[in-house]
Amino acid sequence: MEKETLSHGESCLSASSPGKKVVSITEAAKINNVTRQAIYVAIKQKKLRASKDSTRWTIELEDLENYRKQKYSRSKSMYNGELLFDNHKGYFSVNQVAKMLNVPAQKIYYATRVGLMKASRRGAAWVIHMNEIKDYQQNYLEKKTQRSEVM
Repeated sequence: MEKETLSHGESCLSASSPGKKVVSITEAAKINNVTRQAIYVAIKQKKLRASKDSTRWTIELEDLENYRKQKYSRSKSMYNGELLFDNHKGYFSVNQVAKMLNVPAQKIYYATRVGLMKASRRGAAWVIHMNEIKDYQQNYLEKKTQRSEVM
């Protein structure tokens, strides 16, 4: 096997067949921005296809790309056949709302708990509609900012 350089600047090992490029667990971890352990666990759980050459695991770049596409993401979570956080329909997660409003997620949880913002439970997740976010922003966040400016 000979070393080649990828477009990202990382080196990879050329497989015996000319069109296939393979990487080690370490290189796969760097490409995916995860730990080596995460890649190893994905291999052991048969979520990521890899082969072992005597002492070293190698992963084809094509398999790594497929793994990345299939990887669990909360934004793709479904509940009763519908997207849990369908941003196009105005439904967001607590963390998404916190980022939008530039406040800590705990502040959003608190606002829902004390009734300043309504959230509904879908399975294990809290979902907040865009109308609630706008109301909270206008009735609570902007008023708080105005009060601090007066003082």
